[in-house]
Amino acid sequence: MHLAANIVIGLVAAIHAYILVLEMFLWTTPRGRKAFGLTAEFTKQTAVLGANQGLYNGFLAAGLVWALIAGGTTGFHFAVFFLICVMIAGLYGAATASRRILFVQTVPATIGLVLVLLAN
Repeated sequence: MHLAANIVIGLVAAIHAYILVLEMFLWTTPRGRKAFGLTAEFTKQTAVLGANQGLYNGFLAAGLVWALIAGGTTGFHFAVFFLICVMIAGLYGAATASRRILFVQTVPATIGLVLVLLAN
């Protein structure tokens, strides 16, 4: 169970690292616009906001990576905290921006949290 939890934590961290790249570096590119369903004009006007969002996603990824590195009690606490943060962010994003966020963020984080709790 512990290995499965760590795999899912790593997956959630990778998802958020990818979102960081999309929002901070690819926001105005065709790939970034397609990922978020935005127009070229809108992304040019909001590039700083996109980068800010990306930074927050990077912090989520960093916290989850730290949970994996730290292990033990510290890793457990970091995993629980950051997975709950991802779940809340995903719920808010799904309610306000796109329902797809529920499946990209909230569902994997919830699975990860359940596995972490079962493993400990």
